[in-house]
Amino acid sequence: MEDPAEPRALRGHALSEALREDLEVYGVADLEDRIAQLEGEIARARAQLARKKAAQAAADSFFKS
Repeated sequence: MEDPAEPRALRGHALSEALREDLEVYGVADLEDRIAQLEGEIARARAQLARKKAAQAAADSFFKS
C-alpha cells in the first residue's frame, strides 16, 4: 500500500530535474520555446497563488466578523 504522504514528497520533483538539465545542448529555438513554457508555468502559479490568497482573505474576513 502506498503512503499517502508520498505525493507530497515528490512535489516539485520535475522542477528540480529541469533546473539541473544541461542547457548547452539546446538550440536557440529550443531555448526560446523552453522560456515561453516556463513563463506560462509562472503565470499559472501566480494565478493559483492569487486564488489561494483571495480564499484565505475571504475566510479571514468571515471568521473575524
